[in-house]
Amino acid sequence: MKDAKTATRQLAREYAAQGDPDGWFEEFYARADGDIQKVYWADLEPNPLLVDWLEENPAPPGRRAITIGCGLGDDAELLAQYGYQVVAFDISASAIAMCRQRYPASRVDYLVADLFDYPEQWRRSFDLVYECNTVQILSGENRAKSIVAIAELAAPLGEVLVSCRSRDGDVNPQAFPIELDRDEIDGFQRAGLLETHFLAYDDHQDPPVPHFFAVYQRPPAA
Repeated sequence: MKDAKTATRQLAREYAAQGDPDGWFEEFYARADGDIQKVYWADLEPNPLLVDWLEENPAPPGRRAITIGCGLGDDAELLAQYGYQVVAFDISASAIAMCRQRYPASRVDYLVADLFDYPEQWRRSFDLVYECNTVQILSGENRAKSIVAIAELAAPLGEVLVSCRSRDGDVNPQAFPIELDRDEIDGFQRAGLLETHFLAYDDHQDPPVPHFFAVYQRPPAA
């Protein structure tokens, strides 16, 4: 595991040095060659906090949801099970191929797309936007840009659910990924959303890793 993480950091640094800080995603998934066990960060199960939220907040059938940087598809499949019409996208074509391989009969619409260049018809058109750990693996100005791009997917009264690792204090410039602090995640409010739920917690790893789970809502259209 340690070697895999070290190799991923090196891969990300190489792409950043070439002026393409987010270009390493496709190479990482392509190297896995369809083997989900090589995607070391994937839990291969839905986020438990997303499960809890869906249980506590049932939605009418047919509502639209989108999953950001969907990885191997576990959370997207969960949303579909709860009645959402789900679009799940990733910038990596190899990641999307792995989702389709895992779930050949899925009702989820798995697509290759770029968070910074998604179809205009997606803008403010989803009832639920789910973001898990995408922002933290971005770098530089793309972090703030990604928060705005994610927020812009939420329809009026639509909700944005954000799950991420968290931190306090200064950032180690060599760190990867870089967890979000409170000011950074507050960027969703600066992007025009209202915070309706915020949880700071430690997970069950040894040692525990601090996380945020937050819910934001776009105000109704004027």
